[in-house]
Amino acid sequence: MPAFPALSMTVIQTLLFLALVGLATFCQNLTGFAFGLIFVGVAGATQLMGIGDAANVACLLSLVNGITYLRTHRTVPQWSLLRPMLISSVIGVLGGVLLLHWLSGNALSVLRMLLGLAIVACAMLLLLQKQVNAQMSGPVPLWVAGVASGLLGGLFATPGPPMVYHLYRQPLDRLLVRQCLFVMFISCALLRLVMVAAEGQITGSVLLAAALAFPVVTLVTWLHMRHPPRLPRRLVEWMVCLLLVLSGASLLASGWSATRARPVVPDDEMALAGPPR
Repeated sequence: MPAFPALSMTVIQTLLFLALVGLATFCQNLTGFAFGLIFVGVAGATQLMGIGDAANVACLLSLVNGITYLRTHRTVPQWSLLRPMLISSVIGVLGGVLLLHWLSGNALSVLRMLLGLAIVACAMLLLLQKQVNAQMSGPVPLWVAGVASGLLGGLFATPGPPMVYHLYRQPLDRLLVRQCLFVMFISCALLRLVMVAAEGQITGSVLLAAALAFPVVTLVTWLHMRHPPRLPRRLVEWMVCLLLVLSGASLLASGWSATRARPVVPDDEMALAGPPR
């Protein structure tokens, strides 16, 4: 089967990759945050791409998507809310990237299990969303959500769930929430990209994969805006959660099996650790 050299994928694998991008984008448009979780989770579970490469592709697409949104929507920053979000999430991203680097070089099976746990936990958060609080929560929950979001962003380029869960329970205007989230996502993506690029992890194959995925993301988003699916919100949540749980459980199972078997790390997985020091 012919392959795309820069991606090291066969034609079938490339088609599966584009289908996964389309599925993740569709779920993102329905829920507001599921792209990175689904894309990185399923790519890692099926070994379509390494977890590190999948996270870098998701990070690039998230950055482009966020900048496009802010350019087309007038944004008035509310710094009393944004400042603690940005500071806490930056701290989390720094810790997440450092942890990713250490796990990539020393415990790849643990990395898979950690991603699996994060995905299952995020699926549970989606199902457990409650009604809006009558009053704003204190600063501590906001900082906790920011650090947790940054940690997930640094590890897997999926900073959304903790902060999404926290903000949508607050008595805030939904437009303000979306704007704050996009500013946080862009900041996390930029910081993460700078850190991983400094270690040589933004390779030509990552850039080519992002370039192939971008038209799919654009097309699916445009179709969703023109012809939004009329599905009950709760049904959508259950569908997305089921997909997340399946991919998370698969990562947990493969990581656990690898831990027990203690296999030799494949060369392509070693690429997650970056260039030799």
